[in-house]
Amino acid sequence: MTELGTKADPRTDRISVNGRPLPPVSELHYILLNKPVGVVTTLSDPEGRETVRDLLRDVRARVFPVGRLDYHSAGLLLLTNDGELALRLTHPRYGIAKTYRVKVKGLPDEAALQRLREGVRIEGGKTAPAQVRVLEVRDRKARLEITVREGRRREIRQMCERIGYPVEKLVRIQLGPLTLGKLAPGAHRALTMKEIGALRAAVGL
Repeated sequence: MTELGTKADPRTDRISVNGRPLPPVSELHYILLNKPVGVVTTLSDPEGRETVRDLLRDVRARVFPVGRLDYHSAGLLLLTNDGELALRLTHPRYGIAKTYRVKVKGLPDEAALQRLREGVRIEGGKTAPAQVRVLEVRDRKARLEITVREGRRREIRQMCERIGYPVEKLVRIQLGPLTLGKLAPGAHRALTMKEIGALRAAVGL
C-alpha cells in the first residue's frame, strides 16, 4: 500500500519498511520512555526506589530496558521484548550513536573539548572519539551536546570529570534514529512502525 492515508492492521497485514518485514506487534513491543531523574533503570529495586517498570503500569507486556541511564540521568530509554534488536543496539560492534544534552560546571575551552573528540582515558580504557559541540554558555556553566558510540557505565560523566568539568545535568535525547522529541518526563509511548523499521535497519535486521 502506497496511497497516503491508507491504514494497515498490524495484527493481520504483512508490513514492510524499506523492504524489510516487521515482526507481528502481538509478539513484540517497543516502548519509548522519558526517564526522569530519581528513577532506576531496572524492573524492581531492593531499596524500594521507583523503577522504570513503575512508570509503565498500563503496559501489560513484559518489556526490558535497552541499556541503562543512571539514577541521576534522564531522557530517552527504549524498552522492548525484542531480544535481538536490544542486543544489537547495545553491542559495540554496531556502533549505534547515543546523543546527550549535558550541563557541566565550568567553561571548558577548545583544548578540553578536543580531548573528548579524540578520546580520554576512563575506567576500562580510552574512549572512542566523541562528537562534541557547545550549545550554550551561561552563569559559568556550559551546555554541551555529546554523541558517543559506546555504552560504558557512566561514560559521559567519567569523560567530563576526566577533563575537569563535572556533569550537573545529563539527558539522553537520541538513540540511533530514535529521538526523544517532546515526550514529557515520566511519559511513554509505543514506537511507530516507521521508528521500529528504522531501528532494525540501523542494526542490520
